[in-house]
Formats: sequence, C-alpha cells, structure tokens
Amino acid sequence: MVLGSALWIYARGWAPNRDEYPTQGVSVTSDTGLVEWGTLAAQGADFAYIRAARGASLRDPLFAANWRGARGAGMRYGAALDYSLCAKAVDQATQFMTTVPRDNAALPPVIRLGFDPSCATRPGRDQVLSELNTLVNLVESHAGKPALLNISADFDAQYDIASGINRTLWVDGNFFAPDYAKRPWVMWTASDMRHIDGVDGPIRWDVVAP
Repeated sequence: MVLGSALWIYARGWAPNRDEYPTQGVSVTSDTGLVEWGTLAAQGADFAYIRAARGASLRDPLFAANWRGARGAGMRYGAALDYSLCAKAVDQATQFMTTVPRDNAALPPVIRLGFDPSCATRPGRDQVLSELNTLVNLVESHAGKPALLNISADFDAQYDIASGINRTLWVDGNFFAPDYAKRPWVMWTASDMRHIDGVDGPIRWDVVAP
C-alpha cells in the first residue's frame, strides 16, 4: 500500500530529463480547467498547445483565454484540433479556422487523431486518408505552416496514418517513448497525468525530440 502510494506520487510529478529532452511543454483543453499561465511557465513549460475545437460541433470555450494567457506568459503557443470520424473534413476545418486567429508567431497547428468514444463510425482507410488530406490542406492554408499529426496508437494501428500522410508525427505514451509509428516522431506526450503548479488537475506533458 505504501509502495503503491509512493509510485503514484512519483508518477504524478514525473517528467523526462531535461538533458535528454531540453524543450518541454503542455497540451491544454477546457477540461484542464483554469490555468495560471505565469505559474505554469515558471514551472518549466516552454510551450503550450491549446485545443481550439473538437470535430465540427465543439469550439473549446477556454481557447481564447488560454491563447492570450500563454502568449502573455511569454510561452510559445499553438492551436490543436481534435479530429472526429463523425464529421466532414470541411466542417471541421471551418470550425478550426473560425476559432483560431491568423498569427505568424504561433507554432504549427496540430491535428489530433484518436477514437472518440461518442463516435462509433469507422470508415475505410481510403476514405479517412482522403478526408484527412482535405483537412490538412485547409488547416495549413489558414495557419500558413505545415501541420503536425498527433496520432494515438490504436488509431494508427487501424489506419496506418504515418504511411499515408507525410507530415511531422507526434506520438503518445506514458513514461516510455513509443515506437508504434512507422516513421520517426518529433513530439511525444510523455505523461497525461502530470500534476504541476498552476493547473488544478492532471495535464498532458509533451517533449520535443532533441
């Protein structure tokens, strides 16, 4: 019991070594709750990816506040879109473009690819790749930068996105760098359970490949 509690406390505070991964940051959504951006920056977050929208139906209610907060704290900042298999690419791109301001200082946009429990639709791979290519092109045209693809392991296992779309990859895996993508990754969500000053609940802690 004591050992389990100690491991849990360690896991909540863990982050990869800065000597190995010098650039580290966070991903936030409205589910993260209110963020004290100055405190978060002081805790070592170099950058923040902020969810702008999920699919075509949800505009993140805290996006504008988080965008201003990260910029005001002197952090690098970028916008993310949670992709949905249950919505058309054009509609999702429209939601993203009407939420995220054009900003030359922003980081490249991120499209997160994972299965949403509320969406049971599972189109074929060719259809998914076609829709994603449309989405990527529209988002990139708005942002003026190439997009990153943050792909979950199960989504990539079903659709082999890494082989189908040639964009920079972002992968997920608590504590251990994953190897499920078929190409080298540039970003890694090293923990989705980190607790840190400036945020009430757990936060996704991300690192950039050296």
